[in-house]
Amino acid sequence: MDAVKSARELGRAIQADERYAAYIKAREANDSDGALQELIGEFNLIRQKIGMEMSKPENEKNPGKISELNAEAQTVHARIMENESMAKFTEAKTAMDRLIREVSGIISLCCDGENPDTCEVKDDCSGACSNCAKCG
Repeated sequence: MDAVKSARELGRAIQADERYAAYIKAREANDSDGALQELIGEFNLIRQKIGMEMSKPENEKNPGKISELNAEAQTVHARIMENESMAKFTEAKTAMDRLIREVSGIISLCCDGENPDTCEVKDDCSGACSNCAKCG
């Protein structure tokens, strides 16, 4: 079996995992949550306004307006994160990210010569030891 074929098998296994199914379900719920999408649109509009204000020449910037927009953005962001759909999505995405980190870590360890049957990836490990303060 070649590596590309194995990668495709791995992709199928990931898509069969319950964490993937929960992630997709939560993502779809986010996409169909009108109130959440409205908040996200509002947040993005505020970010655009901040960007426009920040891109002005230094003598034309209004620090008070920037501060006000930042506060508004924080308020809207908090409302987004309090949304039930977003909370479920965040939880599902965290679980999915953890799965992908573990899979990627195992692949990285194997590329460094570790035994595929026994190498272990800690929850906070990316598998890239050369970039790690604990290992490097």
